[in-house]
Amino acid sequence: MSYPHRFSVAPMMDWTTSECRQFHRLLTHKALLYTEMVTTGALIHGDRARFLRYDPSEHPIALQLGGSDAAELAQCATMAEDWGYDEVNLNAGCPSDRVQNGMIGAILMGHAQLVGDGLKAMRDASGIPVTIKHRIGIDDFDSYEFMRDFVGTTAESGCRTYIVHARKAILQGLSPKENREIPPLDYDRVKRLKTDFPHLNIVINGGLKSHDACLALLRDGLDGVMLGREAYQNPLILQDVDPTYYDSEAPLASQGELVEAYLAWIEAKTAEGTPLKYLARHTLGLFQGQPGARQFRRVLSEGMHKAGASPDLVREALARVRLLETEPMTA
Repeated sequence: MSYPHRFSVAPMMDWTTSECRQFHRLLTHKALLYTEMVTTGALIHGDRARFLRYDPSEHPIALQLGGSDAAELAQCATMAEDWGYDEVNLNAGCPSDRVQNGMIGAILMGHAQLVGDGLKAMRDASGIPVTIKHRIGIDDFDSYEFMRDFVGTTAESGCRTYIVHARKAILQGLSPKENREIPPLDYDRVKRLKTDFPHLNIVINGGLKSHDACLALLRDGLDGVMLGREAYQNPLILQDVDPTYYDSEAPLASQGELVEAYLAWIEAKTAEGTPLKYLARHTLGLFQGQPGARQFRRVLSEGMHKAGASPDLVREALARVRLLETEPMTA
């Protein structure tokens, strides 16, 4: 059976909240969406409902976990299944020094057997797919052979889907932002991984900004592509996902339809009590590159945090945009 998630939107801290995912669902019904990374400790000892809540419209959706203790990972994988998530993913790629001391994120690449034990425990505890997201290396452990051996060891757990950020992580001296930009991309290593492990699903992430680039990687044999910052900062790119990757109609045929759906969502969520700022902040890049986009962004940015901000602010912002009704809905 071929891998079903040819396109996904990356998990991003502070960005891929439930509100963000609901907004993205207006533009694509098919892409796999991810939560922000949630630590096992937060789920086991904290406000579980706060971290696990989502809207039914967000399916298919994956929960990303941060942790390394097999028993805790198993417990959280069970929670993911109980809450109805479609997949559960282990983070082995975050380079933040805030999580390294807890053996979370990219530091796990130096502990393949520990990761394999965690993945097996997750698989044993739940009936939903268990996946992992990792880098091509860490610090001076950045040879292809290091990544190959990490995948080979952890795949003994039965994990079959590897999402590979095609940069190594530098664990000391670079911020998470710098780790997304400074280490060079190496797509060839990810493609080589698929050649060496043809039975695994290999999904590529890192630096992708266009559907042409994504499709080229799929033609080279990879099973899926994952966009992060580009999907968030230029969300109209998601409008082409369903027809491009899933041979399915786009949810919205024009920017006029988009505006109607966008406003209806804003009105419904604010009526339920969600403050406008939690919704609008994810939509600032909606009309990037179009006439009036800067004014749209400015009106929302300046007004959404004010007390009493309402859907009228969104209408005011939309009035600054010249919609491209006669052109295809493309990014």
